Amino acid sequence: MNIPARYCTGYLGDIGVVPDPEPMDFSAWFEAYLGGRWYTCDARYNKPRIGRIVIARGRDAADVAFSTTFGPNTLKRFSVITDEMVGEPVQLEERKVA
Repeated sequence: MNIPARYCTGYLGDIGVVPDPEPMDFSAWFEAYLGGRWYTCDARYNKPRIGRIVIARGRDAADVAFSTTFGPNTLKRFSVITDEMVGEPVQLEERKVA
């Protein structure tokens, strides 16, 4: 169909859904370019999700690996915390590039 698409990797918390007792983890999804804008698509869920934190975009998982290590290694600690911001959305200033 010749639709431009890209692989995305990042974090997807439990914002806007019933909390899961298991903590969320890193996630992957894709974006498709239709009608002049990118649309986020994720085949794992049956409803739209919010709160995605994009870490990287690329052609495939090899382009945007979470980590690439060589030799023995041990991850001792790693945590990501997300919170839903409640209230009025903040309007960012649009800056003109000269």
